[in-house]
Amino acid sequence: MIKILFIHGLASSGAYKMADMLRQLLRPAEVVAPDLPIDPDLAIPILETFYREEKPDLVVGLSWGGFLALRLQAAQTVVINPDLNISVLLRQHIGPMEYLSPRRDGELSFLITEEICQKYESLETGEIDTDRAVLGCFGEQDTLVHCADKFESIFPGRAFRYPGGHLPTYPEMKFHIIPAIRRFLGQKEG
Repeated sequence: MIKILFIHGLASSGAYKMADMLRQLLRPAEVVAPDLPIDPDLAIPILETFYREEKPDLVVGLSWGGFLALRLQAAQTVVINPDLNISVLLRQHIGPMEYLSPRRDGELSFLITEEICQKYESLETGEIDTDRAVLGCFGEQDTLVHCADKFESIFPGRAFRYPGGHLPTYPEMKFHIIPAIRRFLGQKEG
């Protein structure tokens, strides 16, 4: 049985429905999904510790979580609509925001500040380890994040496009993304 670390998107939590989709569609995989704070100075160390302790076989990151997933030194990583320019999106939402899925700590909102945007902007210009197995999945109708070309420039030939939007639906996961993940894992395991 494989273990998957799922990294949720912005304004979300480990309880986001994609974690359950991964559990159902990659059964009998174990999916662990922590709640992360917005501040990268807090989120990245939490992820690094979680990764070391849980020892997942695969890291899956969605949107903001994809941005963070690419900063882990994971051997196998799948990113779904990763926002590689997260500071741009964050600057459009400076101020308080509500979480869109329940969090273990009971928090209902978080605050985006210019300082947090600057931290992400600094991370965006940093190096990403390209000498590892990475698959990027990109919705052809994604109207929120447009980073497929930037991803392709960093990871040539490792992008997969599926017919769908920014937040994949169950059918998009079942018929497009999960088969791509299975092929990705099969190539790395075999």
